[in-house]
Amino acid sequence: MRFLMMVKHPENPVPLFPPKELMDAIQQLSEEAVKNGTMIGSGGLAPTAQSTRVRLSGGQVKVIDGPFTETKEVVGGYAMFELKSKEEALEGALRFMELHKKYWPGWEGETEIRQIFGPEDMAHCVKELSGAAAK
Repeated sequence: MRFLMMVKHPENPVPLFPPKELMDAIQQLSEEAVKNGTMIGSGGLAPTAQSTRVRLSGGQVKVIDGPFTETKEVVGGYAMFELKSKEEALEGALRFMELHKKYWPGWEGETEIRQIFGPEDMAHCVKELSGAAAK
């Protein structure tokens, strides 16, 4: 099963950059995950001031350059994993957040865990939804 984990936090956390100790601990955690074959990829994301959105609304496609003033929290980073279960994904997210608690006191945020569906999963979901709608 593939999972995407997204770290969400305020646009401008205080302090703005994570402590070196946290980055070193995350690097070690990432190296372990790569070594055991569970991490597919990961990365940090640029601030919204350097971002662009392409939005479809009211039949119009619009390009909107950041920063996005209505944004209260942002996805600051992600990691993709191949794991045996959602429970295993949850264990990994808890370890990751414990590192933040230990090395960046006062930081607030969350890690959202989302299972990634492939075409075979989507066909199953559509079949289940169709059956539920027919009842």
